[in-house]
Amino acid sequence: MQDQTISGFLEQLAAKVPAPGGGASAALHAAQGAALLGMVARYSTGEKYAGDAEAITRIRTEADRLRGRAVELAAEDAAAFTAVTDAYRLPKGTDAEKDARGAAIAAASAGAAKPPADTITLAGHLVGLAEELLPIANRNVVTDVAAAAEAARAALTTARVNVEVNLAGVRDGETHAALGGVLGTVDDHVRRAERLTEQVRAEIAR
Repeated sequence: MQDQTISGFLEQLAAKVPAPGGGASAALHAAQGAALLGMVARYSTGEKYAGDAEAITRIRTEADRLRGRAVELAAEDAAAFTAVTDAYRLPKGTDAEKDARGAAIAAASAGAAKPPADTITLAGHLVGLAEELLPIANRNVVTDVAAAAEAARAALTTARVNVEVNLAGVRDGETHAALGGVLGTVDDHVRRAERLTEQVRAEIAR
């Protein structure tokens, strides 16, 4: 996926194939948000920003790392969802086959929930970076901080439904609880992203 063109990915996304789908899209929303934060940080350098240079450098480095990780999550999601479809194709003619198929579906569902759950965590981190960057960023590119926040928000809400759709198939109680905990963070992250956009819109309306 890292080597695909944008057009090539969109062709695959539009095709009648199981993956890539919503989970990969969520991760790529996050990747775009991270890229935008990296760009804003790179425009916020020089003497004018010297007092915040350490923070800006750290934000840039972390945004670049998260961008790479988000692209990896897009690929992981596509692979994990393929495992779910493979599990549903297993035979179910005998009781033993039904049991094996059920166990495979449960394991694949847990696997398929992990990339979007990790995307939620990553996107929440992006919101935190955007909150930190906005007050110290080059004011000529603050709309890109809002764009990053909106990309992170899209990642959060898209990834959430992709965790939820797999959650019912997860049998392991500890895994189920952990995924539920991640889902419980989404609304707060979304509200914070929305506040960032509101702050930027208020600033540019002055």
